[in-house]
Amino acid sequence: MFDKITSLFKSNKPTPAQLYLAEHQIEYSEEHGFVVDGIELNATLGERLNFLSNRRLTKFDDLQALYAAAMIINERIDLEIATERYVARLGNSKENLLEFKRILKLLNDYYRQFIRDQK
Repeated sequence: MFDKITSLFKSNKPTPAQLYLAEHQIEYSEEHGFVVDGIELNATLGERLNFLSNRRLTKFDDLQALYAAAMIINERIDLEIATERYVARLGNSKENLLEFKRILKLLNDYYRQFIRDQK
């Protein structure tokens, strides 16, 4: 136990997961959840997530559930862009949906590379 604690203080080198988060400007706080590029995802994009995931998800906090629903979300985004019939009440536009898709990919890549295999 003592070795674990001392190794934490000795090692100032960031882990690959920490480097990934810093490189893509991803932060997590208990209060706000994930923040990507300064955007609080739960507060700003929670309603859009709920709609695009067919009411399966309301928050971005559960990366495993987000990863499982990613195919449905991406299909709905692609369909909305292809038909150019955007949901006005959510403020959807081609640019907004592509940005949402990019954020989803960043979180899913983080989950797949650093969390999924460690469980």
